[in-house]
Amino acid sequence: MPILKKETLFAIGRPIGPLYAQAMKFRAFLYQHNIFKRHQLAVPVISVGNLTLGGTGKTPLVIYLARLLKQRGYRPAVISRGYRGIARQHVNIVTDGNSVLLDAVAAGDEPFLIASTVPGIVVATGKKRILPCREVIKTYSCDVIILDDGFQHLSVSRSIDLVLFDTDHFAGNSRVFPGGDLREPIAALNRCSAFLLTGSTAANMARSTKCAELLSTRFPDKPVIPVGREYSRVIKYIPTPAGYSTEIIAVREIPAPLFSFCGIAHPERFQASLAEFSVDSQALKTYPDHHGYSEQDLLFLHDQAAAGKALGFLTTEKDMTKLRSLRPGLLPFFVPVLDIPQNPQLDTFILDRMIPNDLRSSCKTT
Repeated sequence: MPILKKETLFAIGRPIGPLYAQAMKFRAFLYQHNIFKRHQLAVPVISVGNLTLGGTGKTPLVIYLARLLKQRGYRPAVISRGYRGIARQHVNIVTDGNSVLLDAVAAGDEPFLIASTVPGIVVATGKKRILPCREVIKTYSCDVIILDDGFQHLSVSRSIDLVLFDTDHFAGNSRVFPGGDLREPIAALNRCSAFLLTGSTAANMARSTKCAELLSTRFPDKPVIPVGREYSRVIKYIPTPAGYSTEIIAVREIPAPLFSFCGIAHPERFQASLAEFSVDSQALKTYPDHHGYSEQDLLFLHDQAAAGKALGFLTTEKDMTKLRSLRPGLLPFFVPVLDIPQNPQLDTFILDRMIPNDLRSSCKTT
């Protein structure tokens, strides 16, 4: 049975979109007027979220913020729903700041990636996010919370509400789900603190400027901060009898040919970067976002690599979080590390809105 394209699904769902939009507006109204309870924490809460469906670069931004806050003397915790993770406790500690306690299958790929990438922070998941928020403050003395994918999670009040737009996709067709890419009506953006235009590069500067102008015209009181991206290094995963060993190599050291694949929300972004690694962009194998890889998948990938006489695989950090738990084959994996370059405008915006260090010790949850 053929899989319907996104545009076709949106066309089918368009009549329902206005009803869903009204339901989301009414839900926000109930939270705004305290009919639905909003939990207030006595530590700063930074929400990183979307108005649109799909990926906008939230995970690299969460990693950037966690590093920034840790470097400035805070003890941050990242709280996530743990999408697709099988851990079902009210509070699931992915890392306690010393050891990673859950794998990608249990935690979900993105919380595990964050936990593995930023040593010294706490990462926890839970469907009702106020519970892990309270736990990390009480047990680990965390003094700032980063809510991953938190814009629609209105039950936890926040100090800073960041909404991310991917520069290349922006607002999609500007219709509300299921008739389009928006999770809520455009008016929901009135409650955010700032807009971040992710994936802004020299190549799309004109589009980035146009998107910033549109947001500034509609929401003149909210800053628009461009956020770049770069592949700074590559992790080479080398098969061993016990799993994989790793080493860091430069981008220019990636060999060719490689077989490339990914399972992310916007595979075309990864596809566009393949030229940087001398990989055939037309040969990219794609899987659904958050794909759970199996041993059968790994056998298929090795067969494809052998057919193309590839020297290994090229994939994303998010995909590799799940592949690491499978029995390795004979070929190495090359994983470019996507970083956000230092951004003084973003740093200043965040740090200026944090409470003074000398008040943090007196913070208690309510």
